[in-house]
Amino acid sequence: MNYLFGVIGGQQTGPQPTGAETVQRLCDRVASSTLLEDRRDAVRALKSLSKKYRSEVGTKAMDHLIHILQTDSSDTEILGYALDTLYNIVCNDEEEEQEENQQKQEDDIGVQFTEKFIQEPENITLLLTLLEEFDFHVRWPGVKLLTALLKNQCAQVQGIILVSPMGVSRLMDLLADSREVIRNDGLLLLQQLTKGNAAIQKIVAFENAFERLLDIITEEGSSDGGIVVEDCLLLLLNLLKNNSSNQNFFKEGSYIQRMKPWFEVGDDNSGWSAQKVTNLHLMLQLVRVMVSPVNSPGATASCQKAMFQCGLLQQLCTILMATGVPADILTETINTVSEVIRGSEVNQDYFASVNAPSNPPRPAIVVLLMSMVNERQPFVLRCAVLYCFQCFLYKNHKGQGEIVATLLPSTIDANSISAGQLLCGGLFSADSLSNWCAAVALAHALQDNLTQKEQLLRVQLATSLGKPPVSLLQQCTNILSQGSRVQTKVGLLMLLCTWICNCPIAVMHFLHNQDNVPFLTGQISENLGEDERLVQGLCALLLGICIYYNDNSLENYTKEKLKQLIEKRIGKENFVEKLGFITKHELYSRAAQKPQPAFSTPEHMMFDHEFTKLVKELEGVITKAVLKSSEEEKKEEEVKKTLEQHDSIVTQYKELIREQDSQINELKEQMASLTTQNEKLQNTVTQQLSQIQQHKDQYNVLKLKLGKDNQQTGNNAEGTHVNGLQSEMLSQLREQIEELRRQNQLLQTQLTEKDNVITSLKAEGIPSGEGSTSNNTEMLKEMELLKAQLQSQTAEISQLQTERQELLKRSETMAAVQVTGEDSGYLEKISELEGRLSTQNAETQKLKGEVKTLLESKESMEKDLASATSSVAILQAEKSKLQQDVQESKKEQDDLLMLLADQDQKILSLKQRLKDLGETIEDEDDLDSKDQFDDDDDDDEEDEGEEDCDE
Repeated sequence: MNYLFGVIGGQQTGPQPTGAETVQRLCDRVASSTLLEDRRDAVRALKSLSKKYRSEVGTKAMDHLIHILQTDSSDTEILGYALDTLYNIVCNDEEEEQEENQQKQEDDIGVQFTEKFIQEPENITLLLTLLEEFDFHVRWPGVKLLTALLKNQCAQVQGIILVSPMGVSRLMDLLADSREVIRNDGLLLLQQLTKGNAAIQKIVAFENAFERLLDIITEEGSSDGGIVVEDCLLLLLNLLKNNSSNQNFFKEGSYIQRMKPWFEVGDDNSGWSAQKVTNLHLMLQLVRVMVSPVNSPGATASCQKAMFQCGLLQQLCTILMATGVPADILTETINTVSEVIRGSEVNQDYFASVNAPSNPPRPAIVVLLMSMVNERQPFVLRCAVLYCFQCFLYKNHKGQGEIVATLLPSTIDANSISAGQLLCGGLFSADSLSNWCAAVALAHALQDNLTQKEQLLRVQLATSLGKPPVSLLQQCTNILSQGSRVQTKVGLLMLLCTWICNCPIAVMHFLHNQDNVPFLTGQISENLGEDERLVQGLCALLLGICIYYNDNSLENYTKEKLKQLIEKRIGKENFVEKLGFITKHELYSRAAQKPQPAFSTPEHMMFDHEFTKLVKELEGVITKAVLKSSEEEKKEEEVKKTLEQHDSIVTQYKELIREQDSQINELKEQMASLTTQNEKLQNTVTQQLSQIQQHKDQYNVLKLKLGKDNQQTGNNAEGTHVNGLQSEMLSQLREQIEELRRQNQLLQTQLTEKDNVITSLKAEGIPSGEGSTSNNTEMLKEMELLKAQLQSQTAEISQLQTERQELLKRSETMAAVQVTGEDSGYLEKISELEGRLSTQNAETQKLKGEVKTLLESKESMEKDLASATSSVAILQAEKSKLQQDVQESKKEQDDLLMLLADQDQKILSLKQRLKDLGETIEDEDDLDSKDQFDDDDDDDEEDEGEEDCDE
């Protein structure tokens, strides 16, 4: 202890040890001390030296400190000292670095020690385990240490935590800690953990992170909160940015609705704190992440819908029109509203209805455009307004029509300022930035809308008093020819290219002015400076559009004449080179990256994002159109005509095939219906045949009975009974014969209809094919068979009618005989027959039951047989295995017998040698017999003793 006191207190006399020597002695004390107090004091001393002698402590003491974390986990105080020491080693203190102006290699000390610490992944796992300790002196330095490790080697530490069991879940528990220091540092830790790792971001999100973070933001006062709110918002941005899964989870969890209270701004917006500005800026970024144009269209559309339904868009528009809002917040709000309404028809319609709180009220679009064309407004604000206007018109044909309508003569209101008037004013103002913004905004009003391109041709401008008005198209070309600034020229050329693209009428109006084509060719052919090369490329693009979309309605400027003009005055290769300069420009590449116009300075505003798409689409086709010769074009036209003719022929054949398919389907349906009817008729015929057979049987029975009655004519009682019975039977026969006659007529009618259908099908012609021919043949055979059956049935019916007449005659003869009494014998026979019939029915049912039982027993026996077969297979497999084992055991037994035989032979040879040497050897057989004899004697003695005891 005196040693430690001397080291720390500096009370020793004599030469003082160096820092490295002191660190080494302390490391030795940590490694060799058996008492926990000594180790604790040594670690405390290392902690005090770790900032001044960072390199020495990290090099010599890191392994000892890690060992302390592993072995002394029961003592929270030494754990806290060890974690603090490790934190001081790996942490780069920015303030000290700025004060001491350390070199870059000094800055890398923390990274080097971090690499050393994470060489063993178990160290990170150990650190995660220590974070479960609730003691403040362990948990807080553990959080800071892990945060520093993530800052220095983020990807490697993330990988270790990701594969560690419950690693992320342990870190999420920090947000639930009641101590604000640990919770706040836990937020910083999770920020580092979730950077650039989608897998960890998903795990953190599904660990209920959104709910906890939004609760913390609400508890801390939302936008009026402090640095904790900022940390929560930064963590939310990490979780949601470029992570579609988490964005969908955020939307499905109804967390968008909880963002609305963040943007409730009061009437008094003066005196915003810097922290509130930062918080609201991050909140607006969070909204933009959910509706960013880089997200999938479906996800963006669903988020836009949710923001409108919960009132978030309305709240943002309120901030947009409020007074006293800081400029940077207003700019970010405009950008946020832009992306919330971009491509959403409902949101765009709502934005069009928003009015500014002015007297008289003005539409929000007009107020924003006034800021865009006002050169005194900040540059970033003007860019934001342009982006908002572009998003309002994106895929919004209704909005495009409303903007263009404000320029038409019939809709201009002299008492109010319209969007069209502001755009025209900006287009022809002295400020080049206003020219560019107005030109791009007007181009978006024409994007992919042929109707509005044609409508805009009607716009007439009064340039000065006493002069006739000129069209807007002509005024744009006039400004181009007046030698304006490059930015103005680029904006006007982009507007003209968008305007006349895919609009032959606009091309004709442009070419109708005799000065336009010479101006374009002169601009392209001149050797101008670097800045003007961009203008030359856009002029080449505009001239190429005039060629590609030319309908040859103007004789002086047909496609062929324009190409000849290019070849003579410019040269085709030179023209293509100037055209290709557009896509090679650096500003073109920047504008093509994202829809939002993001420029560092006004001079860099040259290209619009949508225009870059148009250039990419037109460059190749214009190059081909210019380089093609007239002969190639003629060949292509001939090929096109041939292809069109071929397409028309193919279309005709397709229509013919469709008609034939429909006819075939109809005939198939008819065949199916006829087949069904045929089956019904066959069933009807079968039923009638069975009825006829029954009638025959009844007739034969009656015939026999009448014969018996004729023999007993002497008995009056019998005659009277038979006469009554016969009359009853005859009435039944009459009814059955009438029924058969009606059925016969019905069948004859149906047969006639079938013959008519068959005849009509033969006349129309059934589609060729083996299947249809065979079906028709079978149907005809069935019809013929049906006819034959009907004819035989008709013959049988006529025979029955003849027999009926005979019965009537016999009944009249027998009616003459007057007898009385009843034929008891006849009744007994009938009852006897009925009894036999019921007995036979019962026996039949009994036999059916027995058959069913036998079938069930057969199925059960088959199941038993299958199971027995499987058992036999198993037993056979076991038997073969046992046989193999027996063979192996036999083989081993034979080997043992061979060994025993060899051993016996050796024993005999040894005995023989002993005998030869004169030794006496008793044979084992003699010994065995002797032992047996001794055993017998002992048994005899035992028997005698037992007999004595009995006596």
